Amino acid sequence: MSIRHVLFLLASALLALPATAAPAAYPAKPIKIIVPFPAGSGTDNGARVLGKWLTAKTGQPVIVDNRTGASGFIGAQAAAAADPDGHTVFLTTNTTQAANPAMFRKLPYDPVKDFEPVSMVGSPGLLLLVSADSPHKDIGSFLAQLRAGGKRLHFGAGNSSSRIAGELLKAATGADLLAVPYKGTPPALTDLMGGQIEFMFCDIGAALPHVMGGKLRALATSSAERELLLRNVPTLQEAGLKGFEMTVWSAAFVPAKTPKDTVAKLNELLRAALADPAVREQFSSYGGRSHGSTPDELRAFVKSEMAKWATAVKSAGIQPE
Repeated sequence: MSIRHVLFLLASALLALPATAAPAAYPAKPIKIIVPFPAGSGTDNGARVLGKWLTAKTGQPVIVDNRTGASGFIGAQAAAAADPDGHTVFLTTNTTQAANPAMFRKLPYDPVKDFEPVSMVGSPGLLLLVSADSPHKDIGSFLAQLRAGGKRLHFGAGNSSSRIAGELLKAATGADLLAVPYKGTPPALTDLMGGQIEFMFCDIGAALPHVMGGKLRALATSSAERELLLRNVPTLQEAGLKGFEMTVWSAAFVPAKTPKDTVAKLNELLRAALADPAVREQFSSYGGRSHGSTPDELRAFVKSEMAKWATAVKSAGIQPE
């Protein structure tokens, strides 16, 4: 058999092989970011900042879809049921992924099995807020009333984090406090400004515009350190509540079974966005601290947070619903 004949046979064999499709570009269509909290919440603000960056970088539109209610259940279920192609992103917080498993006996979604971790996004603090008309000008006056007792106070709970913080305050002071549940943070803030509730814990991103506008007063922060934009607001530990520390976080997930290469591409995009000075400045302008992670780092972090929040719920004396 001649060399020419051998080459001909090899070429014919190669041509007979099925064509291998080139990897699809990502993103190949508009991206939807599901946020389980209302417009105006800290998580929603972060989603819109990231969405604008992603559109500029990829040329694909980004839609922020607020699926609110039921302590994040509705948004989590919608995200878990979406096509696992990387074009539906679940931007959520410790409420749905760490606190809810301890707050409820049964969830309509599984925070571990139903999602693939992508990246951390941020970690804002919680502010203890009262209305501008409140007689309490500082945290000392407020804690003195709590310890004195004699009157039941109502606090707003727009999510699991704010509920647990309020219950921990109740346990720490022995005060008669009653949680008033809301579908999200913005309606709770509205009632706080209107005097329907006496106080609430709220992420700094959602609270800051109202504090700066003089409609709400920040008495303290639950973080270990004072917030950069509110240096005059003490921590609850500084106010005498030793060991009282609570921070919240936000992160991006996609539906389970999303291809690993797609998760990697989305992770790369989000980490680039979170490292962009312009994005970091926008996050910090409303009190957020932006920082990314690898998917494995987020997976390990969520596992540790689930244990942490289970302990917090137990310490607060909350009975799972």
